[in-house]
Amino acid sequence: MKLLHSGKVRDVYEDRGDIILVASDRVSVYDAILPTPIPDKGKVLTRLTLWWFEQLADVVPNHVISATDVPEEFAGRAVRCRRLRMVQVECIARGYLAGLGLKEYERDRAVSGVALPDGLEEGSRLPEPIFTPTTKARMGEHDEFITLDDVMAQEGPEVAEDLRRLTLEVYRRGAEIARERGIIIADTKLEFGWDDEGVLTLGDEVLTSDSSRFWPLAGWRPGGPQYAFDKQYLRDWAAGTGWDKKGPAPEVPDYIVATTRDRYIEAYERITGTRW
Repeated sequence: MKLLHSGKVRDVYEDRGDIILVASDRVSVYDAILPTPIPDKGKVLTRLTLWWFEQLADVVPNHVISATDVPEEFAGRAVRCRRLRMVQVECIARGYLAGLGLKEYERDRAVSGVALPDGLEEGSRLPEPIFTPTTKARMGEHDEFITLDDVMAQEGPEVAEDLRRLTLEVYRRGAEIARERGIIIADTKLEFGWDDEGVLTLGDEVLTSDSSRFWPLAGWRPGGPQYAFDKQYLRDWAAGTGWDKKGPAPEVPDYIVATTRDRYIEAYERITGTRW
C-alpha cells in the first residue's frame, strides 16, 4: 500500500488500483486536530457511514467496493473504495439554523445567498432544507461560504444543479429516517466525485457525528444551543478553554473524551437500531 494523503481525521492509501479510506480516532475542531484521540471513533463513523450508504443506494451511487477486503490492521475502520475525481466544493444541506449558518443569518438574513424569513433563532427549523455550499479549504485554512452561482461558475450550471439536488435528496432521506428514530439531523456536509465513467458519486463519510449535527428530537427547543450527539460538544469544550483556535489545540480531559465517545455511540445505536 502507498500512503497518498493524511488528512485531519482520515488517511488515504492506494492499494491494487483502489483507494483504502481509513477513519482514525483523531478529531478536529475549528479546522485544528485535537491532540487527544476519541477511542473507537473511527470504527463508529465507518459503521454508520456504511449503514447510510445502504439506505441511500437508490438515491445516489457511492464509492464503496468492500468493507472487509482491507488490511487487517485497519479492520473495522477502513473501506476499500473506487477512486474518484473529487468535486472541489463542500456540499452542505441545512434544515435547521445553527453554527456558522446562524451567524450568516444574523448578519445577512441569508445563508450562502439563500434568503430566509425574519424571526428565526438558534435551533429554528427552516421552512425547507437549503443548499449552502462552501469552499474546500486546505488543512489549517477555513472553508468559506459560497453561493450556488459560485458553484455554477466553478463547475458549470448542470453539475452545480446536480450537486444541489443530490445533497438535498440525501439530507431529506437521512433526516426522515433519523427523525423516526428520535434524532434530528440539523445539517450535514457531503462530498461528491466523478468515477471513471463520469458518474457523480457520493464519497468520504455520510451523515455521521463528524459531518452532521445530531440533536435529540424529544429535547429540541428553538432559541438556544441544543444537546449534541456530535462533535459540537467538543467544539463547545474547546471554545470554553480560552484557546485562540490558532495555536496548538489543548489536550482533552478524560471525562470529555469519555462523554464524546458515549454520544457518538448513542447516535449510532439510535439511528441504526444496532447495539455497539
